Amino acid sequence: MTDPITFLKALIRAQRDGEAAVQRLVAAEARSLGCSVELVRYRPGDVPMVGEFASARAIDAGERESVVARFAGSGGGRSLIFFAHPDGEPVAGTERWKRDPFAGIVDGGRIHGWGAADDLSGVAIMIEGLRAALTSGRAPAGEVILASTPSKRHARGVSALLHGGLRADAAVYLHPAESGVGLREIKAFCLGQLDFRITVQGTPPETNEISHLAFTHQASNPADLLTDIHRRLSALVARRGEMLRHPLLERSANLLISHLDVGRAGAHTRIAAQGIMEGALTLLPGEDMASVQRDMAAAVGEGARLDWVSGVSGAEVPIDSPLYRLVAQSIAAVTGQPPHVNPLHTASDIRNPIVQAGIPTVGFGPLGGGLTQNGLTDEWVDVEDYRRAVKVAAAIIDGWCGTV
Repeated sequence: MTDPITFLKALIRAQRDGEAAVQRLVAAEARSLGCSVELVRYRPGDVPMVGEFASARAIDAGERESVVARFAGSGGGRSLIFFAHPDGEPVAGTERWKRDPFAGIVDGGRIHGWGAADDLSGVAIMIEGLRAALTSGRAPAGEVILASTPSKRHARGVSALLHGGLRADAAVYLHPAESGVGLREIKAFCLGQLDFRITVQGTPPETNEISHLAFTHQASNPADLLTDIHRRLSALVARRGEMLRHPLLERSANLLISHLDVGRAGAHTRIAAQGIMEGALTLLPGEDMASVQRDMAAAVGEGARLDWVSGVSGAEVPIDSPLYRLVAQSIAAVTGQPPHVNPLHTASDIRNPIVQAGIPTVGFGPLGGGLTQNGLTDEWVDVEDYRRAVKVAAAIIDGWCGTV
């Protein structure tokens, strides 16, 4: 049997030539396993929004392509979708890498490469998991669907497929755990998220003096206006935290302010004409997004402009569900350690099949790190944990789809 690491290396090398080269390689490998392959072209902005929204500037505008490979199965078993995303971060800053980002170098038990952990390893696991299931001598009874589909920057690939009619009895998202524990966790819960921008207009004092300090009482400072808004939003989140409870969470509501702009750095005695505050608010699975937006708009008040950048619903799969139990048992059988649910994921792609098509979905992946998305270098996946993840994927196919 071919070492599963071989295909991951090939994907990393293909990444040098871009996403289309990666997808061609995925399609060819799926065909070699006996899958029928469909290439689905779509535009992210044309995909209907269900349980989510995004401003036009937040959505990837160009045409994209998903690879959908189907292994028909012999019949009588449950169907399963494996999905992962082939698109990585835009290539930049490679001179800071200590290892060639497009060579798939194995060093110290880790394979390094651009997008290796986000998410070429997930794409490789679904191919290699099916290969392992087939070479075991047992063919799946139910249909196995492998979807290599763009995700980053609102590429919305899996959503496009779901709205195009893709269906199965369950789905599994293959992606290394960002928490750094690898196969010890399962993504079965994710918070929703509302991203926003608040703009306020200040009133600088009517003076030709360079310094506004002595005239502060005659002005309206956008820093003060945003401070008041932040105080009201914090009070709203505190009230939501008192009303909302989830057994997996220490805190069921959170607010994060990520950016403030209330003037020019170094201009210590000038009052700006405008202030901007950007951030995000969490949603629990099942919360009504429109209701939370109305509450937040009321807290912001009429004197400010509130723009919604994007929003996604939360989602979860109960730990007593058949899918979760099977995935947990498969991981425990391969690793010798029972996994747990990490509830501190926000806007995970597991939400898409759940919210948009009612398909139970969980996620798992090998240990990885150094993500380019986080501004780091020499992105990597643990080789042995990757091999274990392939075995887990094969076990899930056997257990969920049945074998003959």
